[in-house]
Amino acid sequence: MVQYTPPLDTAFAALADRTRRGILERLGCGDASISDLAATFEMTLTGIKKHVQILEGAGLATTEKVGRVRHCRLGPHRLEDETTWIARYQEMVEARLDRLGEFLERTKGDQS
Repeated sequence: MVQYTPPLDTAFAALADRTRRGILERLGCGDASISDLAATFEMTLTGIKKHVQILEGAGLATTEKVGRVRHCRLGPHRLEDETTWIARYQEMVEARLDRLGEFLERTKGDQS
C-alpha cells in the first residue's frame, strides 16, 4: 500500500476546492480581510472563515486580527513537496505513454 504524508494530503485537500484556490489567487494579489473575501466570493462570513481555516491548516494562508478586522495573507507553505509529487507522477505517465507508443510502432510493423 502506498503511503502519503499528512502534510501532502492536507495541502491537496485544501487545493481541491475551487473557492479555496480562488482565495489563494486573490491573496496572491495582496492581503484581504475576511469581509473583502466574503464579498468577492459572494459568501457569508461564516462560510469564508471555514475556507480560510482550511487554508490556514495547510499553511497556505495566515490570518491576523487587527482591531475588529481579521486580515488574511498568503501563508508560508510554498507547495514544494506537492510540486515534486506532481512532477514524479507526470514523469511516470509520460514513461507509460512512451512505452505504449513504442509498442504500437513495433506491432504496426508486424501487420504489414
